[in-house]
Amino acid sequence: MVLTLLTCFILQRPMFYGLKMGLLPSIKRALKMSLQVFLLSLVLILILPRQFRMGGSIGSQIITQIAIFIVTTGVSFCWEISHHFVQVVHTRRCSFTPPQSSAAAETNPTDYILETLELSNPRSLMQYLAFQDLCAVSECNIEPWRRGAFFEESGETYKRIVTACLKPLEDFTSKIAEALEGFTSERPELLLQQSKLYGAFSDSQICSWCARTLATLTARSRQEDRYGVAQLTGCNAAVMSTLLSALVAVEACLGKKTNPQPAHSLGPASIKWGNNFSTARKGNVTAIASTQRGGLHTKAHSMADVFRTSIYQIVSAFLDDMRANAKASSLEKNWISEGRKPIHGSRAVLVQKLSLFIEYRAV
Repeated sequence: MVLTLLTCFILQRPMFYGLKMGLLPSIKRALKMSLQVFLLSLVLILILPRQFRMGGSIGSQIITQIAIFIVTTGVSFCWEISHHFVQVVHTRRCSFTPPQSSAAAETNPTDYILETLELSNPRSLMQYLAFQDLCAVSECNIEPWRRGAFFEESGETYKRIVTACLKPLEDFTSKIAEALEGFTSERPELLLQQSKLYGAFSDSQICSWCARTLATLTARSRQEDRYGVAQLTGCNAAVMSTLLSALVAVEACLGKKTNPQPAHSLGPASIKWGNNFSTARKGNVTAIASTQRGGLHTKAHSMADVFRTSIYQIVSAFLDDMRANAKASSLEKNWISEGRKPIHGSRAVLVQKLSLFIEYRAV
């Protein structure tokens, strides 16, 4: 199998920055090409018969070759930098917000990014850039006015953003739940289920951006949501339920039990990890575990870390309120979505999992 490495310059930066970043690579390529030509011509001077050489002594010929090397380097550099300039100029730079001083920035600064998230083709470059931009705006304070526009009074903008970010996570969890459903130890089905799991983790980058965006916005809503739209629209409960359900699904792939455990058995010491790809069925529990390095094992652990960090970020922001209402009934009412069954796991499992995070015992 032949692997091709595609090089791409930075898209989401000003044109001058893109040109500046191409200077050093262009110089390196020009020197490499000129050095190859110089060495080849030098070898030809030494091995060719005298009648085929240029006139003069060996020293004068070497000086001539050095001059040719310098000229070749200059010409090669001009060619490389011109090629890079054409690439930068003809590359479309995506901007998901109007200029800060424009009228659109005052009235509808989030419309373009929302339309991109909702209408762009799945797994397209435009969608990837939109999710990356949304994650950067949520986590960083470079453009706080854009994040402030998410929490507008009607709550419609915030709800659309949360819905757009929840969809990839729900699809991700649904694929894992489908792969785990009815799993048996027969070898043909084992390979089939494994391929399904690989398909579920194919969009792990977008899922990571979505989880980080949802966690950051939910945590920041504690201080920045002046109208309480995150809580009033039910987005906080939807975000926490989806993150917990996704984490439980990923942990099931890693061999961790997903059924409710007795209170005395909770904690890191009670975790049971499987060896290689194995199945264990107790009651309604089905688990697939992988200790193979790389591939699915690495992706599953990476996504589990992303979900745990995201949940801890929300719990840290609302820790006082959660501890004040630490009863299972209160947590379920405030932080678990009502009206529908979780995509993976039960409501009791999600509440128990959230309790572990509140006690900082989830691993």
